[in-house]
Order: sequence, then C-alpha cells, then structure tokens
Amino acid sequence: MADTLQQFLRAKVLNVSFRAGRLSRLTPRDVGIRPQDVPYAPSASHFAAANARLQEIDQGVRRALANVSGALSDSLQDSGEVLRRTALLEREIDRARRAFGLFFDVFCQRGTRFAPALAACDVIAADCFRIVRRTAPGLLGSPLLKPLTYLEHGFSPATFRRGVLLRRLLGERNPFPLIRVPYERVEAPWGMGVILHEIGHSLQADLGVWQETETALQRRVLGVTGDPWLTRLWGRWHKEIFADLIACVLGGPASVHSMKDFLAYPPARVLTFHPLSVHPTPYVRVLIQAEMLRRMGFPDQARRVRNNWNQLYRGYLPAARIPERLLRTASQVIPHVVDEIAYQPRRNMGQSALVDVVPFQPTDQERILRAAEALGRGSLPEGLPPRFVVGASREALERRLASPERISSTVLNHLARLGSRGARAPGVSATMAA
Repeated sequence: MADTLQQFLRAKVLNVSFRAGRLSRLTPRDVGIRPQDVPYAPSASHFAAANARLQEIDQGVRRALANVSGALSDSLQDSGEVLRRTALLEREIDRARRAFGLFFDVFCQRGTRFAPALAACDVIAADCFRIVRRTAPGLLGSPLLKPLTYLEHGFSPATFRRGVLLRRLLGERNPFPLIRVPYERVEAPWGMGVILHEIGHSLQADLGVWQETETALQRRVLGVTGDPWLTRLWGRWHKEIFADLIACVLGGPASVHSMKDFLAYPPARVLTFHPLSVHPTPYVRVLIQAEMLRRMGFPDQARRVRNNWNQLYRGYLPAARIPERLLRTASQVIPHVVDEIAYQPRRNMGQSALVDVVPFQPTDQERILRAAEALGRGSLPEGLPPRFVVGASREALERRLASPERISSTVLNHLARLGSRGARAPGVSATMAA
C-alpha cells in the first residue's frame, strides 16, 4: 500500500515539475509573428519587458520547485508535506501561466487580420504621449515603453496603466500600458474618441496627477455647493472627467461627437444614476464635454452638442432616475469642474495646466477639416499628427465625404505605414514615439 502511495506521489511531483518553468519566455516566433507581420508587431523592448516579468515569476517557480524536490527526497513518507509543497508550486505556476497568457494573447494578435488596425491605434497612442513631451519636456519619465493595443470581446474600451496591479495576473504589475479595444471598434477610426479617452487615463497616471486633481476638484465643488454629498460624487468622477477632457484637446471637437455617439442610448440608460460608479452619469457627462468645447474656443460646436443632447433627452428629464440636486446644480458646477481639471496649474505638471501640456488651437481644427476633405479624395496629408486623424475621420463620416469603408481603409493604411516607419524602436525617449 505504501509503495502504491509513493508511486502516486512521485508521479504527481514529476508531473508538476515538468510543467514548472515552461512559461518563462516569449519570442515573436512563439506568438506566430511572420515576416509580413513584423511592421505591426510589438517592439523588441515590449518582448524584453514581458520576458523580464516572466523571468521574475520564474524565480519563484524555481524556488518552489526546489522545495518540492526536497520533500520528495527527504520526507516522502509525510504525504501531507509533499501535497503542501506541490500546492505552493502550483500557485507559482499559476502566476506564470496568467502572465504568459496575457502577453501571449496581446502579442499573437499582431499575426492576424487585425494587426494593421492595432498598429494604427498604437501610432495614435504614441502621438498623444509625443505632444506632452514636446510641449512639456521632462514631465514624463524616460525611457517609457509606448502603449500597446489589443482586442477583447467586451463592450467598452479600457486601459490598464503602466505599473498597475492586475487581478488577472494575481497582483503582478503591468510593465507597459495596455489599451483594450472591442473587436468591431478597432477598424472604425471615427469612433476612436473613446480610444483617446483611454489613452488619457494612461497619461494621467504617468503624469502623476490623480491625487492632486481629486483633492483640488473636491475643494472646488465644496466651495461652490457647500454640499458634502455632491463633493464626494464629483470627486469620485475625477479620473473619468480628466480622461474625457484630455480627449477633447487631443482630438478636437470631433472627439466629443465620437464620445457622444458612444454614450447615446435610450433615455432609461442615459438618465440612470449609479451612486458608486466612477463614471459620470451619461446625461451630465456630455454636458461636461460641451463646456470644455466652449472653453477651448468653439462656442458654436459646444452649442450644437448641448442642443443635440437636450433634444434627445430633455423631454425625459421629469422621469429621470438622477438625484434632483445633481440635476439642479449641474449647470452651476460643470464650468467650475472643467476649469479646475483643465485650466488650473498642477504641481506635478510643473505648474502648467492640462491645456498647456496638451494645447489645441483653432489652427489645429483647420488642419483636421482639411484632412477630412482629403479623406474624401482617398488620402491624408503628410505630417498630420496621428491623433488628429480621429477627428478628420469623424468629420468625413458625418459630412458623408466618403463611405465608411473607404475612410477606414485610408486611415488605417496611412497610420499603419507611419507605424512601420517608426517600428523597432528599442525604447521611448523624449524625441521618440511616446
């Protein structure tokens, strides 16, 4: 009987030992990157960062494996000890499996038909970081790996910022920003205002202004309303509002139309209030962006956004499931919120305001409108910042200058070409992509 138990335990240890250490490295070949995929593939530094994290985890796997081997040779008669040590090894293997699986899923998508669109999103993200480096040198640390875009089946885009602890990785830190895009959205550049929003989250984190913004916003709202409940509410929303406002200056007025498109649903959803949500209720959220357009110097655009939104939802406000004091004070509070987040200087931004770090001028809007006209002819101007392509494609779509299919192919091919020119950068410095 004892011999049978020992045989089982030895086989169990051999099984888990064989699986240990098999997930410690990824190469382009491992994830199916072919020669024709190289222009769209993650950089060598992204692979290196992923492998560094995998090898850190592998050290824990090897330590646990040594303990299991010790149990097998020294105390096989203590079956409980063998099981305990193999369970600890399984825990470390699980960490390796989760990290390996995340990087594998992200990297291998660059060998699919979506690779050019993903590379196009990477180019837009890198350009958003580049404008901060150009206008405010020194604010962002260097070198920084640029964000990578990947696809999931979820409804909404999302971002996982640099260094965040990911539950999917059992608390391992994310080595570079990841931007998640739903499959059907990645080839629709006119809807990428929501991508600019997600990039904004990563910029806010890398600039280190989360706590500073939250504290300043709460102080401002309390001073305006004297209402602690409203103060907590607006403070809870600060990250999402920041991302919305930076999307406005990254992409211009058309990015607001893109976000409005994303948020426009039946009144029962738009006029619903979730007390613990970090997102402003959609009805108020679009009004915040309209106010930002007004402050940016586009009053006509702001008026059209407000009027359009009110035509959709004002008639349903009496039945809205939004607290009355939030609705009653919104018109008073929103200008203060926009001013505090976008126009007040921050210590962590070198006493600059958001609109100083990411400026957007009327001349930028003129470039976007000219680019929309060019899109109607099947091309894009050389030298157009990639972040402005979002607005140009939105303008072209709304004005029916070209079919959606033609806009998509023109934009994605243009951006993918830009990405292939800048590919293989080993890191991201002050003069490089991000």
